[in-house]
Amino acid sequence: MENYIIFLLCLASFFAGFIDAIAGGGGLIQTPIAMILLPNHPIASLTGSLKVPGITGTSIASIQYLKKVKINWRLFLPLALGSAISAFLGSYLLTQVSNAFMKPLLLVILGLLAIYTFIKKDFGKHIPKTLTQKQYLTYGLLISTLIGFYDGFIGPGTGSFLIVALIFILGQDFLHASANAKLINIASNVGSLALFISKGKILWLMALPMAVCNGFGGWLGAKLAIKKGNEFIRIFFLLVVIGTLIRLAYDVFWK
Repeated sequence: MENYIIFLLCLASFFAGFIDAIAGGGGLIQTPIAMILLPNHPIASLTGSLKVPGITGTSIASIQYLKKVKINWRLFLPLALGSAISAFLGSYLLTQVSNAFMKPLLLVILGLLAIYTFIKKDFGKHIPKTLTQKQYLTYGLLISTLIGFYDGFIGPGTGSFLIVALIFILGQDFLHASANAKLINIASNVGSLALFISKGKILWLMALPMAVCNGFGGWLGAKLAIKKGNEFIRIFFLLVVIGTLIRLAYDVFWK
C-alpha cells in the first residue's frame, strides 16, 4: 500500500474522529474515501478495517464525555451487550450479501430527520419522560439492537442514529445522548470487529495508523462538544445529517 494512500486515509480518519465525537457520522468520511483510494479491496475488508480506528476514536471521545456526564451503568451494560451481538450478526450478513438495497430507505429516513431537527428548535434539550426502569431498559435494548445490527451491516451514520433515538425515545439531551451513543457504538464496533477478525478481513497496515489519527480527532472533538454544549452539538448534528443525506443521494441517483 502506497505511503500517500496511508497519509490520505489517516487525514480522513482524523476528521472522521473529530466529527464523530461531536455528532456521530464519522464513517461518512472514512468509508467513501477508503473505497475511492482502495477500489480493488472487498467492501467487507474495508468495513472491517475501519472498525479499528472507529473503536479507538470513539473510546477516547467517551473518556472525555465520562468526565462530565453521569452514566447509568446498570441500564447501559445490557444495551452494550445487545449492540455487540447484533453488530456481529450484521457483519456476518455483510460478508454474505450486498447492502446496496438499504440506501434508498436510509435516504428517506435521513431526509425526514434533517427536516425534523431543523424545524424543532428544542430537539436535543432535556425533556423528562415518565418511563419506568423496565420501559427504559426495553426501549434502550430495542434501540441498541437495531442500530447495532445496522452498524455491523452498513455502518456510516450509526452515531447519528443512536443520538436521535436516545433523544426522541428516551428523552436525553444532546450531551447525554452523545455520551451514551459513543459507549453503545464502542460495543457494536467490538462485536463487528470480532466477526471481521475471525474472517481474516482486517487490513492492519491501514487500520493501525488510522486508529491513532482517529483517536486524536475524537479527543479534540469531544472536548469541543463538552465546552460548547447542546446548541453547538445540535447545529453540528444537523450538518452531519445533511452531509449523510447528500452522500446517500449521490449513491442512489448518480452512481
